[in-house]
Amino acid sequence: MERIYTGKTTVDAVNAYVEYRRIVGEDDGGRLFSEAEYEEYKRRVMPARVHNRLYVSFGVPGKIDCKLVGPETPCFCSHRFKQHQTDFEELPTERPIALPCRVKGCRCGAYQYVHHVGSQAVRCCCKHSPSEHSEAADHLCKKCSTCTGFQSPYTCGCGQPGHAHVTLVESREERESRGLPVGRAVPYAAMGGLTGFSSLAEGYLRLDPSGSGLPPHDIASPARAEQRKEHKGAYGTLSETSGNRKGADENDMVSPENCYQARLRKEKKSRHEWMPKKPSGPLKVAGKRMQN
Repeated sequence: MERIYTGKTTVDAVNAYVEYRRIVGEDDGGRLFSEAEYEEYKRRVMPARVHNRLYVSFGVPGKIDCKLVGPETPCFCSHRFKQHQTDFEELPTERPIALPCRVKGCRCGAYQYVHHVGSQAVRCCCKHSPSEHSEAADHLCKKCSTCTGFQSPYTCGCGQPGHAHVTLVESREERESRGLPVGRAVPYAAMGGLTGFSSLAEGYLRLDPSGSGLPPHDIASPARAEQRKEHKGAYGTLSETSGNRKGADENDMVSPENCYQARLRKEKKSRHEWMPKKPSGPLKVAGKRMQN
């Protein structure tokens, strides 16, 4: 495999473009902003984006967030979340908040997530995929006349049926009132419900109940450890969700070497237990008495 070597100037240029794309998203219409346009865009958009961020999640009301929507998360209309309207100068007062698709010709009036198995979206009871249904609110099937609207028989990993899940769009205050993490204030476009690295995992796979992950600073300090011990997530304390652990010092990620050494000690002990004991008295062989 051929290696490609780049200088510091090239790396800085790539990092600058990645930062630009995260901030601007799809707002440039495919044409890169000039430096002046870029600065004007940041001055105009970033304050409202930080203060009026909308958090988008997918799950059963009153249960865990099965999916936290990010910029690349697809909608029922097959377009990405970043291709929907996500920035508001003032937050809408009506609920639920609709995030319409901005792709020309798409009739999607509100972002709506649908379950996926791998990279493929689940199918409807009529056996047709979401792309074969209308992206309008009724989601009627284009292939058959018996379908009354998209409804999948799929069962989520949380144990609830797919049709019981809803896409929730909420403000920072509404999410905090539910005891869920809101993350740091970031200027990036279409961040949705992402608040930490663990937000990328499905709800039933996350290692912490809140989805926020470990705090970024002073993780090993005793004060932080005590705070994490008492920290309540959306669904109870971390100690409650850890199950019946035998001790705080018990490590779940035991190294293979420790396992191997423990197995050797166990085998050695079992061999000693089954070895015949040496007789203590005199032995008789062929009618003769022998001293041991």
